[in-house]
Amino acid sequence: MAANKSSSKKSSERKYGKAAGKRVKSAMHRKKKGTLRSGKGGKGGKVKSRKQAIAIGLSEARKKGAKVPQKKSS
Repeated sequence: MAANKSSSKKSSERKYGKAAGKRVKSAMHRKKKGTLRSGKGGKGGKVKSRKQAIAIGLSEARKKGAKVPQKKSS
């Protein structure tokens, strides 16, 4: 049973910090408002996809130094 407790503690650890959540929330609001844009410096097109909005929010959080896991390289 002791092994289960240690493994469950590791899984209950927060992967994303609160600041990261705030950034994603902000990005989602901007997407809904229609002001969220993709690309370097926001010079691309309007973001229409929910997944893309989340990715942009996490990217912004990473740049600000929030607790966010590293990007998966494929």
